[in-house]
Amino acid sequence: MIKLAQRQSVPWWRTEAADAVRRNSGLIGVLLILALVGVVTRPEQFPTWSNVSTVLTLASAIGVITIGMTFVMIGGGIDLSVGGLVALAGVWCTTLETQSYGPAGMIFCALTVGLGAGLINGILIAYGRLVPFIATLAMLVAARGLAAQISDRRTQIVEVDAINDIAATDVFGIPLLVLILVAVAVLAWILLNRTTFGRRTVAVGGNPEAARLAGINVRFHTVLLYALSGLCCGIAAVMVVAQANAGSSGQGNLYELDAIAAAIIGGTALSGGRGTIVGSLLGVLVFTVITNLFILNNLPTEVQNIIKGAIIVGAVLIQQIRWRDVRLAARRRPGEPPIAEPSPSQPTGDRHDSPHSVTPQISR
Repeated sequence: MIKLAQRQSVPWWRTEAADAVRRNSGLIGVLLILALVGVVTRPEQFPTWSNVSTVLTLASAIGVITIGMTFVMIGGGIDLSVGGLVALAGVWCTTLETQSYGPAGMIFCALTVGLGAGLINGILIAYGRLVPFIATLAMLVAARGLAAQISDRRTQIVEVDAINDIAATDVFGIPLLVLILVAVAVLAWILLNRTTFGRRTVAVGGNPEAARLAGINVRFHTVLLYALSGLCCGIAAVMVVAQANAGSSGQGNLYELDAIAAAIIGGTALSGGRGTIVGSLLGVLVFTVITNLFILNNLPTEVQNIIKGAIIVGAVLIQQIRWRDVRLAARRRPGEPPIAEPSPSQPTGDRHDSPHSVTPQISR
């Protein structure tokens, strides 16, 4: 009991929750620095509401995809198919036959296609025992191929005004696309932080075997996570189609990399078990503002991609260092010196220092 009380007396600022607050505060600081750079370099364009609205609108579709990606990554998986699913759902819902059913039919089609493809991903991974990287990569290729076949590699113009108006409508000066992102984010935050589903997601990603022993159906929950990601892709497909007023097999190109990068920047662990919706959205905003700054300053896309890659690597390194410090702080008792991580050449046993030592057998 004394040991348990000592471990529970770890100061709050050394816990994982405090680390998430510091990380999100750091991302807000990065956004402020980027805003300062924009004001200095383009004072006549960057600080205007028109540009802010443009940034938020550009972040809306990829933000919805990143929310679905965050759930999958917290659950210990990865989804490389999101870009292909956006293209497939967008093409399928903009065929002439689908458009004949009106806006409700188009939205239902996009959501159904995304949800169905996500279910296939989840079943292949959970019950087919395929590696998430391989299963979702195969879905990415297949989805883009199917989208190209359905559209015959042509752009399908949307003639339903209600769909086109989604991107052109403002509510109290705020783009409807941004409000859709906010609504999805609020629902996702509640789902992750205030429901059993969210707690099970963290448990499955942190330790699948322990989650299974605790009575969680790990396979079924994995299927639900990928279905949720597919559903987010369906929502994003409607948003992308509304912005382009058309559906094309080339839509959603490299969205999977942007979503993964934004989630990592926001603190979602590649190994699973950790992540926040707020952090992922801040990651999306960081990348969107960087893109906006490059466009306003007429800088080449190649430089933008180099900087994005450097940011991703730096974020992963910082994430690993911070998580190691949090784990060490959680294991440290008050008044004890810092705990050193064992090296690979050192044994990790608590009682026996020699690899040849024998554990005594206790007869019953």
